[in-house]
Amino acid sequence: MQRVRQKNTSAESALRHELHALGLRYHVQVSVLTKPRRVADVAFVGPRVAVFVDGCFWHGCPSHATWPKENAEFWRTKIIANQDRDRDTDARLRADGWEVVRVWAHETPNEVALRIAELVRARKTKGDA
Repeated sequence: MQRVRQKNTSAESALRHELHALGLRYHVQVSVLTKPRRVADVAFVGPRVAVFVDGCFWHGCPSHATWPKENAEFWRTKIIANQDRDRDTDARLRADGWEVVRVWAHETPNEVALRIAELVRARKTKGDA
């Protein structure tokens, strides 16, 4: 598991490329919570939008997740713990005024970037009012 990339995955890089092409500027690998520590893959600090790009296997994608047969109980426990942690992170961030966007690694980067851009711009406009 040490060899599994946790940041700068190809899905994250593709999404960041599309966000940049849309003229958006963002921060990468931002610690959005300290205790417990949680790091957003992409964050728009001003409008308080945190983006997490979740891998299908590690976060139990309903469309693409696979449940290994070898050491099945270990993996089921691990993936369910990841999902629980994701829900906890979302709840904590929303309570602190953040908008949380969870993206599956298999989603089309351009479509996701357009969705995020709309959200970021709406929150910027709301903050200006």
